[in-house]
Amino acid sequence: MAGGAYEELSQMGQLGPETFELLRRLVHQVRRSSGFPPPEGYEEWNDDAAYDVITAMLTREGTGQQFVTSCFALAADDASLERLFLTSIKNFLIDEAKKTPRGKLRRRIARLMGADVSFHRMLGPPPRWALSEPPEGAVWQGDLDDLVAEAWRVRGVGITRWNRSGPTPVQTVHALMTILVQVLRHARGAVREEDLAKVLESRFDLLSPARFTPLYADDGALAAPVEVNTAEADPAGAVGAAADIWQRLTANERLLLPYLDEDAHHAAQLLEIGQAQAGAVLAGLKAKLLLALSQDSDREAVMGALLRRCADPPPEPPL
Repeated sequence: MAGGAYEELSQMGQLGPETFELLRRLVHQVRRSSGFPPPEGYEEWNDDAAYDVITAMLTREGTGQQFVTSCFALAADDASLERLFLTSIKNFLIDEAKKTPRGKLRRRIARLMGADVSFHRMLGPPPRWALSEPPEGAVWQGDLDDLVAEAWRVRGVGITRWNRSGPTPVQTVHALMTILVQVLRHARGAVREEDLAKVLESRFDLLSPARFTPLYADDGALAAPVEVNTAEADPAGAVGAAADIWQRLTANERLLLPYLDEDAHHAAQLLEIGQAQAGAVLAGLKAKLLLALSQDSDREAVMGALLRRCADPPPEPPL
């Protein structure tokens, strides 16, 4: 159809191949210019990801294909139709990104950086951040893994409280800002907001679900789970007690520590050993923890401090 999508909609009154192809091209145009992450289930953008976006727009409850007919009703030609489609796609991707955990993380760090004079936001899509100190105007275009590695080189910062809503705790803000300053200083230029969120996500394991570790009560019944990610600050002695227990654990026991609620089959996959042997390691670990924590007045705080050791960065390989 030589006239393109506008003529197709004029003649058919509904979405056809020309219109669908235009939408596909526009999805790629919007995601390239604005840096939107691919839809759920995709590691990177491709045509299948673009088709999923279009399908989601067409089947969205309450609107569906109305966005196509609404844009057509407001358009006068192919150029105006394309502009209206672009706006609809961008608004849809913005709404979808806001729903994701990383989208929420991006908005949080944007608010924190926007309130800190140490950071400067560059104009134009996609949103990028740089340090306020010179050099200005440079844009980082390196490997994301390099920024993640630089974030792990920063020692002495950690997050023990990560609230899903409400004000971010002062200590958490300090940890986030410390990492962001070092990463941007290493990048020597402005970094996409999306990439900064990925760096923080990796460094602090922010978007993983909270880990629950069941402890056993004195009568052998399963006690209430301990939520590690939202634990309050450790009381005096909890960190020291956790360090003492950690030293007495074997390498395999340390690997299984965050997975006490899993079965022997899962433990065998983690340790890459036989199921019977893995079951014995898991049972021994539970018995060792029960004995070690039985005399402590605050088992939950000690267990929380112990589990946070599992999030420490791995030792650097020898040169």
